[in-house]
Amino acid sequence: MSGASKALGGTGATRAAWRAWPDWTLSALLALLPLSFSIELDIKALPAALLFFSGLALLWRAPVRQAYRAAAGVIGASLLLLAVDLANVLWHGLGWRPLDHAAHVLLYLVVAAVFARQLCMTVVWVGFSLTAIGLGAVCLAQHYVLGIDRAYGLNGGGSSAIECATLLLGLALLALVRLLHERPWSWRWWLHGVGMALGMYGALLTQSRGPLLAFVPAFLLVLLVQARRSGRWRWSLALGAAVCLGGVVATVSLHGAMLGRFTTIQKEVAGFDQGDPDGSIGERLEMWRTALSAFAAHPLDGIGIDQYAAYAQAEIGAGRSDPSIARYNQPHNEYLRALAAGGAPLLLAVLAMFALPLRYFARRVRHADGTIAATATAGLAIVVLYLLCALGESVFYRVMSQSFFFFLVLGLALRVGYLERLRAAGRAPAATA
Repeated sequence: MSGASKALGGTGATRAAWRAWPDWTLSALLALLPLSFSIELDIKALPAALLFFSGLALLWRAPVRQAYRAAAGVIGASLLLLAVDLANVLWHGLGWRPLDHAAHVLLYLVVAAVFARQLCMTVVWVGFSLTAIGLGAVCLAQHYVLGIDRAYGLNGGGSSAIECATLLLGLALLALVRLLHERPWSWRWWLHGVGMALGMYGALLTQSRGPLLAFVPAFLLVLLVQARRSGRWRWSLALGAAVCLGGVVATVSLHGAMLGRFTTIQKEVAGFDQGDPDGSIGERLEMWRTALSAFAAHPLDGIGIDQYAAYAQAEIGAGRSDPSIARYNQPHNEYLRALAAGGAPLLLAVLAMFALPLRYFARRVRHADGTIAATATAGLAIVVLYLLCALGESVFYRVMSQSFFFFLVLGLALRVGYLERLRAAGRAPAATA
């Protein structure tokens, strides 16, 4: 090859690399978002802000709008939740502050547009697993080096342990999906395997019972979906058995602290039945009873977004609720929080926010294209994790867990729509995903 030809070839490669910089940059920003949810530094808002403005610019592109239409059910559920929140705040005259939750939904509705374009998804998935490894290592250091009983990650102190667990387990599920779809023994296979393991162990160190219990069926569902698709039942069973064995060993390594939290459940429930809501379970039951009382008094409009704490204080003052729940500002159950805050309309909106994405992803986990199926499986796993976590935690009340859910569910829904459009146009989604 002549020197001129080499120069032209080099120039062409340079131009191609230059044209691809938006793909790499946006992919890196998406990969950073779960980490940004997990820290307290003000700079954490920068990736979301950059992605928001990028999403706004992309909304004018026809392929992006087509992806939104493909995921119309998921988008519609988000808009419904946003509208019910807004109507509730206006109806009760609560001002702008309670709209924080709705604002985050709107933010990720726009950020999701970035998923409906060419991306370097390897960067995104690897970034998610690296975040799981990093946060898992932080939890290890907090528990074994600093002597903190319940690890809590990097955001919010001890009260954020359950949020940290939810995020870590969500990242572990994403790592599991990628582990099952990567070439065995490749560097990415190892990376996602380590990400899954440290994500699960870090969550275990938070000693948050609800997310850990919710993780089990979501984990088994991913294994079942992959086993049915690939026919590799032995591999899935072996992986499931290895994780279960590792979970038992890890639980025992906590010197009975985690087992103790589970064995006290029956005692605390019995205490609540006898009028003594002692312990976290008894307090939860008392909070749930108070939330149902709020719904009974306001079945259609609720008591207002973020007004549970004031309502509980009034009930305590009137002698109708136990003083043990005075320190809580939400009832630790997303469905009951919705009933109390917004009555039946808000509960229906929350149920739709789980049911419609569940249906959307479940219909595509057996897609003929492996990339589309894997992306849908990741979305399905997150939805299942959250709808079960919602039984013991207000997952849309806490900013970290709410942001993680809407970022992933909306983003992956649009990613699936984008990949389906590529396949319909005769292009291979695997080449761009």
